[in-house]
Amino acid sequence: YDRLFSVAAPGARRPDDPEDMERDFLDDINPDAKRIQIGMVEPSLATCAPESRFQWERNGYFVADQHDHSAAKPVFNRTVTLRDSWTAK
Repeated sequence: YDRLFSVAAPGARRPDDPEDMERDFLDDINPDAKRIQIGMVEPSLATCAPESRFQWERNGYFVADQHDHSAAKPVFNRTVTLRDSWTAK
């Protein structure tokens, strides 16, 4: 998951909004808030216990999903991203 909202104050008026415009917090939902990615991991991770934590090199920290993780379909949620020093400032 990424940030749920794309702005700091969801639903708040913006300086460039017309006077009669009303905003709803749903207008500010980040379309990239939930991303599902299919990937490959070491086979032993499929049998880990729910809530097990891992660091994946160059990706971040992940936890095995408490409800959806199974050996047949492993599900990992990213909890922390790694700082990207290559990103332009």
